[in-house]
Amino acid sequence: MIDALKFVATLSCTFFAGAAIYINLVEHPARMGCGTKIAATVWAPSYERATVMQASLAIVGLASGCVAWLLGAGLLWLVGAILLGLVVPFTFIAIMPTNKRLLLPDRDLASNETRALLEKWGWLHAVRSVLSLAASVVFICALLRA
Repeated sequence: MIDALKFVATLSCTFFAGAAIYINLVEHPARMGCGTKIAATVWAPSYERATVMQASLAIVGLASGCVAWLLGAGLLWLVGAILLGLVVPFTFIAIMPTNKRLLLPDRDLASNETRALLEKWGWLHAVRSVLSLAASVVFICALLRA
C-alpha cells in the first residue's frame, strides 16, 4: 500500500511539474509572441483546460504523499506533499485575482493592461513550476533513499 501511494504521489507530482514547466517555458512564451490579442484569446481556453488537470494532479499528489507519510513512509513524503500542496492556496491567493481580471468579458484583449496581466500571470505561474519541481525532487530523493 505504501509503495503504491509513493508511486501515485511521485507520478502526480512529476506530471504536474512537467505540465507547469512546459507552460512556462514553451506555451506561454509562444502565445505571447503572437501579439497580445491572440495571446489573451488563447490563454482563456488553455487556462480552463489546464485548471482541471493541474488541480487534480496537485490534490492527488498532496493526498497520497500525506497518507504515505502517515503510514510510515518517512518525513520526506510529507515535505514533498506540502510543497506540492502549496500550489493550491498560492493559486487561489496570488494567481486567481489576475485570472479573474484576464477573464473579464469587457476586457480589451489588445490593450497594454492585458499584456501586463499576461506577463504577470507568467511570473506567478513560474512559482507553481518551482514549487512542483522542488516537490518532485523531494519525492524522487525519498524514493532513492528507500
